[in-house]
Amino acid sequence: MSFTEKAKNKVEQLTGAAKERIGDVTDNERLRGEGATQQSDARARQAGERMKEAGRDAKDAFTR
Repeated sequence: MSFTEKAKNKVEQLTGAAKERIGDVTDNERLRGEGATQQSDARARQAGERMKEAGRDAKDAFTR
């Protein structure tokens, strides 16, 4: 995962957290849900990228 992808995912996750907190404070269910969804999407992308890296590392270990 490149640095820019990691940074984009982190920004997306932080934006989601901010939306969720604003939704809590304003009692806005839609905003709270959007924030939670945005955070989980960013976490899923990060996990997927980590799995790809692990697969590449395993492949490299066997080809050496």
